[in-house]
Amino acid sequence: MSTEKKFEGVGIAYIKATFNNTTVHITDLSGNTIASFTGGEVTKQSRLKANPTVAMFVAKKAAEKAKDLGIRSVFVRVKGKGGKLAPTPGPGANAAIKSLGREGLKVLNIIDTTPIPRGGPKPKGGKRGRRV
Repeated sequence: MSTEKKFEGVGIAYIKATFNNTTVHITDLSGNTIASFTGGEVTKQSRLKANPTVAMFVAKKAAEKAKDLGIRSVFVRVKGKGGKLAPTPGPGANAAIKSLGREGLKVLNIIDTTPIPRGGPKPKGGKRGRRV
């Protein structure tokens, strides 16, 4: 009798939510792409690509395609731009996760993989910052 768990119908949803765009990329557990959509494919206006409403539609399209190909539950990995000036994911991250759940995909786990600087180069501006 095998003690290994079967992960059939399980995928990984990579959500990259910056302040300019939102990307939803769903793969199977070995990393093969199943569905990938961005905010630019959903809206014509460039200023709306990072909007939570557009992120919801992006996740909806990706979830529909993944469900057609047999994915029933997903591990979610959320990523922002990162760095000192953007330490959090953009406005579309929460809307995209919520939309994945509403479309019938079971969200197993949510991980924030935004890169965080640890030290890094000295910030511009000198000892007392930029004086105006």
